[in-house]
Amino acid sequence: MASLANLLGPYGMIFAVSALAAILLALSVAMYLKDRDDPLDRIRAEREGARPGTGGAVAGALPARLRLDSSEDKFEKFSSFLEPQDEGTLSSLRLQLMRAGYRGKDAVRVFKGVQMLAAVGLLAAGAVYALTQQAAGAELGAKEFAMYVLLPGLAGYMYPRHYISKRVAAREAEIVQGFPDSLDLMLVCIEAGQSMDQSIMRVANEMMDSYPSLALEYQTVAHQMKAGMDKAQVYRDMAERCGVPDITSFTTVLIQSQTFGTSISDALKVYSDEMRDKRIMRAEEKANTLPTKMTLATMMFTLPPLMIILVAPSILEITTSLGGQ
Repeated sequence: MASLANLLGPYGMIFAVSALAAILLALSVAMYLKDRDDPLDRIRAEREGARPGTGGAVAGALPARLRLDSSEDKFEKFSSFLEPQDEGTLSSLRLQLMRAGYRGKDAVRVFKGVQMLAAVGLLAAGAVYALTQQAAGAELGAKEFAMYVLLPGLAGYMYPRHYISKRVAAREAEIVQGFPDSLDLMLVCIEAGQSMDQSIMRVANEMMDSYPSLALEYQTVAHQMKAGMDKAQVYRDMAERCGVPDITSFTTVLIQSQTFGTSISDALKVYSDEMRDKRIMRAEEKANTLPTKMTLATMMFTLPPLMIILVAPSILEITTSLGGQ
């Protein structure tokens, strides 16, 4: 430590640790880039891709060749440190990104990559700023220097999670706001003679401009139904993607109606009335909480001027009288 202090100054230990971390990070990235595919994994992929009666070797070799040429497989090399290794954590993060509107296959990796780059970038920016201040003559202790470096890095690491949480909340609010209107439109389509699949697609097309998040969910459901997926599973996936209790109840109504063979029109009529009543109740709840929220503002901006108007003349008269004596 004495040698580092003589060579690099009082912060020589911090500089040495930072340089060592940067070297280790660069070496790990280089090792992942040069990492070759395991022959056993390639054989396993060929066996999974082979189909009976179509030439297993050829059928398995074609997907392998396509995967090697794609950019996604190059990004796959970073999955070991850009994705959580715990399956539960990975599923939870993927679901949260899906609820925020990011449904890509590499959404988790991109999120982790942005989080890492933001943390490292702001960490480096904080270090540069601290060194600049020190070069300008400012006296920075080890504690102040560490705060200048670590706090921006921590902010860069935490801000992407905060941004995703805000997007999830905004998207859920949009879905809740537009859901009663979508039920009314769906009920009109069904009573006009359209099937449930056609009604969902029509609702998705009509609501794309006003409520794009909800319209995208309906559009996804319609495409999955056209692809031949089980309707009950499609409805459950929609409820999981949205994360809204109203959507969960709606999908439960549709699944029960399909299971027991009851009329979807009658179920939607009752449920749409309930959703309209809930929207009115939410509006009334916000209106009832407004006086409570305005109380603090009223006390801060109304009471002080009022007291000045009432008390100031008396204080001025008393001051004048005492001054005259």
